[in-house]
Amino acid sequence: MDSSSDEEEVRTFIHAIGEKYNPENFPYGQGVVVLPSPPGSPIKDRLFLPSILVLNDCGISKAGDESDIAAFCAHVIELDLSHNQLNDWGEIGSIVSNIPHLDFLNLSMNPLSGMQLEPSMAEVFSRVRRLILINTHISWDNVNTLTHHTPELEELFLCLNGYNTVSESQTPCPSLRLLQITENQLEEWAEVRKFGLMYPRLGTLVLANNSVNSVEDSQEYLQHLFPNLRNINLNNSALTKWEDIERLNFFPKLEEVKAKGIPLLEPYSTQERRSLLLARLPSIVMLNGSVVSNGEREDAERFFIRYYQDCTHQELPERYHILVSKYGQLAPLAEVDLRPRCTMVDVRCGDRVEAVSLRLEQTVGDLKKQLRALLQLPTNGIRLFYIDREMSSVFGPEELKCGSRALHSYSIRDGDEILVVPKVKNRCSSSDL
Repeated sequence: MDSSSDEEEVRTFIHAIGEKYNPENFPYGQGVVVLPSPPGSPIKDRLFLPSILVLNDCGISKAGDESDIAAFCAHVIELDLSHNQLNDWGEIGSIVSNIPHLDFLNLSMNPLSGMQLEPSMAEVFSRVRRLILINTHISWDNVNTLTHHTPELEELFLCLNGYNTVSESQTPCPSLRLLQITENQLEEWAEVRKFGLMYPRLGTLVLANNSVNSVEDSQEYLQHLFPNLRNINLNNSALTKWEDIERLNFFPKLEEVKAKGIPLLEPYSTQERRSLLLARLPSIVMLNGSVVSNGEREDAERFFIRYYQDCTHQELPERYHILVSKYGQLAPLAEVDLRPRCTMVDVRCGDRVEAVSLRLEQTVGDLKKQLRALLQLPTNGIRLFYIDREMSSVFGPEELKCGSRALHSYSIRDGDEILVVPKVKNRCSSSDL
């Protein structure tokens, strides 16, 4: 009885397929391949199997019968085995070796830290082009063994594996185009440098959420280190110097940069961050996920000149002199006061005169409400007349009749006068006020 319960605890790849892809789950059979059960198979009848198998979190720890795998998976091109219990490269190899057209393999969240991958076993991965090993804690020795035996590998994901160093492979992997190694503990540029040596055709390098604290090496060395790099993600890294940003210009094909959440940018506003980054990265076309237009680049470069133009000669960055040669010395931008404009006028009602501050964007109707409250006038109406003190002898008072008209349209200036005439006679005598 104990032995049978032990057997039930062992979940194989084949059993997981049988449970998930049985005909009852696919009553119409649309978009799937129907395969007969091979002789002697533990799977009854037939299965509806798509070319993309998703078997994540199925408790799989063993491969199962290899002949069943070969029979059922001849057409499979993508396989997701994440969140299972696979910890034996032999079992993984038994699955992969029987899927001849496998292009994509996800082994994330499987416990792969303790087992050594032998070169002979690694050869079964030779057709895989996209390999995901997130949070497996796979050793660098095993990573290097895999990349050595996957001549078509293009994308490799090594996030959340606890790496603080990189073990350099003696055999480069020239096919790799994308390396994502986010959420590790890499700090020194000396470790990042190894990726350029191991993956010479790397086009995308995602280093987000590491603690990389610098971009070192000379211009000549960096040009040869990452000759094909087009995209680098340094979000939430530990960069603190503008020189580190400027050295990114030495990568000859770099087009896209992400650099959010770095200590260097903390003192600046959101707009200052983008403008100062753009001005220092003249060749990129995407910054932090947004396309850079020609107009935005020019605005950023002009902002850069004005930002630094009051610094001493010793404090001026080298980029400043390059941009001044392009645009010339720029005059500081005029400060524009966007606060509502106010004008002081005298408001006369009978014998009473009050100095009142007018907001010229308000309407005649707004002013009437304001003056009724100020002068404690009745609510049954007043008439307003505008007196231009310079021109009153020529034009006389102008009645403010239209309640929806803005005051600024009357060209009211400081020192002019507003005359208040109640519609009820004698209601605004000095004795009443």
